[in-house]
Order: sequence, then C-alpha cells, then structure tokens
Amino acid sequence: MRSIGLLPTFTVCLAAQDSKSAVFPALEADNLNKQKLQLPGDLAGDLNLLLIGFQREQQTDIDTWLAPLPGVVIRHPNLAYYELPVIDRTNFMLRWVINTGMRGGIPDKQQRARTVTLYLDKKPFRAALQIESENTIHALLINKKGEVMWRAQGRADEGKLESLEAFLRMQ
Repeated sequence: MRSIGLLPTFTVCLAAQDSKSAVFPALEADNLNKQKLQLPGDLAGDLNLLLIGFQREQQTDIDTWLAPLPGVVIRHPNLAYYELPVIDRTNFMLRWVINTGMRGGIPDKQQRARTVTLYLDKKPFRAALQIESENTIHALLINKKGEVMWRAQGRADEGKLESLEAFLRMQ
C-alpha cells in the first residue's frame, strides 16, 4: 500500500498491484430484495464502491456517501455502489429479524438492491481487506476481481469525493 497525502489532515490509500494487495473475499450474500449474489463477481459495475459499516450508529456516516454517489455514477457509468453492513454470524431467526427491519427502513427497491448484509466471521473478512478497525466506515473501490483499487475511511467530504473522482478519471 502507498499513501498519497491530499490535504494536511486527510490521506487516501491506493492499493499497490502486488500479492499483498487487499482483495474482497469470494462469498455469497443476499441483498435486501432477497436476491442471492456471489460477491464480488455479481456486482454490477466494472468498478464498485463498497460502503462497509460495522455498527448501527455508522449509518449516518454511510449516508454522507450515499447522497453524492448518484451524481458520481452519472459522470462515471462504469461505477456501481453498494452498502455492506457487516454483522457477526448469527442464527437464521436473528438474520430474518435484522433483514426485515432494514427492509422496512428502506422502501426504495433500488437502494434495497444495493444493500447487501454480510453475516460472517468479521476478523478474516477485515484481514482480507486490510481493515484494522470497526470504529469507522470504510469506502473501498474494487474491480471485478475484487482487488481494492482505492480506499477511504469515515464520512464523505469534499477531499475524499474529489480523490475518488480523480481516481475514476484515470481508469
């Protein structure tokens, strides 16, 4: 990984193309429309921005990304984006309760299609993506192979969005 300082208080990390690069692990999950997906292959874009959250209270930070992303997709039609809540493995009944609650809170079918809840062992998942902490959200741009091409942490802001767009223009 190499860091590129963009602003004095902000750094974006770009994954180097080597064997130590972060790669999204192959897994199966359902979106909130109850469609089974094989990740990362079934993701719609040539490039996919994944907004990964680990705690319920991080939803407001994810929302800061969701608001500007439709405009980014218009400028970069090869981009798709997804919200990935990550929850520890649990039994079927608890998963049903959580998913039903989220479906009730997201009436828009397109947003439900872009929301894929991952019930898994978080530690190896975080290790594969080189995510050290669950204390903040992570925005990861991956290609069709699942390779992490660009990343940011925390709420969206002008610097992070400009960095993302600059990276997308280079692709």
